[in-house]
Amino acid sequence: MNMSDIIIIGGGIAGVAAAAELSHQAKVTLIEAESALACHASGRSAALCEPFYGPAPVVELSLASGPGLAEAGVLSPRGVMLLAPAGEDRGFATEAESMRLQEIDIGQAVATVPILEPAALGRVAFGGHAQDIDTDLLIQSLARAARSRGADILTSAPASAIRRVAGAWQVTMPRGDIAAPVLVNAAGPWADRIATMAGIAPLGIVARRRSMARIAIPGEHDMRHWPMMLGLGESWYAKPDAGAMIVSPADADPVEPYDARAEDMTIAEGLARYAAMVRVPVQRLLATWAGLRSFAPDGVPLYGRDAAQPGFIWFAGQGGYGFQSSLGSARFLGDLLGGRGVDPHLARALDPARFAR
Repeated sequence: MNMSDIIIIGGGIAGVAAAAELSHQAKVTLIEAESALACHASGRSAALCEPFYGPAPVVELSLASGPGLAEAGVLSPRGVMLLAPAGEDRGFATEAESMRLQEIDIGQAVATVPILEPAALGRVAFGGHAQDIDTDLLIQSLARAARSRGADILTSAPASAIRRVAGAWQVTMPRGDIAAPVLVNAAGPWADRIATMAGIAPLGIVARRRSMARIAIPGEHDMRHWPMMLGLGESWYAKPDAGAMIVSPADADPVEPYDARAEDMTIAEGLARYAAMVRVPVQRLLATWAGLRSFAPDGVPLYGRDAAQPGFIWFAGQGGYGFQSSLGSARFLGDLLGGRGVDPHLARALDPARFAR
């Protein structure tokens, strides 16, 4: 049987960032069920860093991640524009303020994104601080950093059994068993299933599907500098992508964890919301896909020791904030497990014990 100090289950952004951070202080083994890292939720991200998006603890972690993401060279300018339909601006000021956006006039909005339909717009706000994230580069950079410090990253390594034996977690995989005194549950939408497999009470993590379509934009437009566009109340969003446009209905339907697929009606709803705000028709659908985001009951991530078994560490429930908060979250986890000081207010907000039964 192979031995390690820490086993991490899950090879999405949470698990890979945790491996890079924890490998500074321990022998780490990360196991991922799929044949490659970031296959599910992480591999299907909108890839935007909007540090003021999300509940207060997430904003704190996202802001803490910013310098590291910039240093890693994975950020590039994008901007974000909040669009309220004509006559439907209730909540506009609150949303704009929460994301630190400044209201602009409709003429400015159309000058920035020429395909917008002026008659459809009521109020618009803009922020230049939002940035694109090169998610693949970030995943691969973190994986290389973890390996350079001695971490083992195993793909095609699903856990079929987890049990506590003589003070260590023993994880059974097709290639053999591995054991460590600490197990980090970074399994995203499957986090409650991993907990149950380990004999730990689940905490109510829910997988929610997010669907996307990639469409062609008729005419000749230079979209490289267009911002991401958000519908009021997160009713839809659209973002330029390599000469095309990604459009999402911003759906959050609860589902059982699975290899998500977009549903035609859901995609149609998103495209209709987008089409109502622009003056070019949706003519050609290039691709559709879906991913899973996972949420704790209160929408705040679960980071910390299980209330009943302190050797079992929750690192799940990132929602739609996983990439932008990844480095701050991993640093928090490293400080917590390393016995270094953490902000007690933040630790309480993230503590899985808040849902212990």
